[in-house]
Amino acid sequence: MTISRQRCFNHATREAAARCPECGRYFCRECVSEHEDRLICAFCLKRLGLRRKARRPSAIFVRSTQVLVGLVILWSAFYLLGRLLLTIPSSFHDRGLVQEEPYQK
Repeated sequence: MTISRQRCFNHATREAAARCPECGRYFCRECVSEHEDRLICAFCLKRLGLRRKARRPSAIFVRSTQVLVGLVILWSAFYLLGRLLLTIPSSFHDRGLVQEEPYQK
């Protein structure tokens, strides 16, 4: 049977414009959307999205690893900055911008 004689699965009074390649049902223009160069119905599009989300445990591992590496880099930067500040001789700190008078009784 040709698509010209089909009706929308959701709207019985509307003429079908496309057939969903996932479920095989016919839909009008308002009931389908383009996804990866294919016209797919909303139900199948949602189902495809859920399948992709279900495959994402590796993304959690990758994100956790990135956060951990970032924290290690940040800690290392502050550690090295502290070590650098410790190499400054104490005589450098004795020379202030304002010369204070010694405390007199």
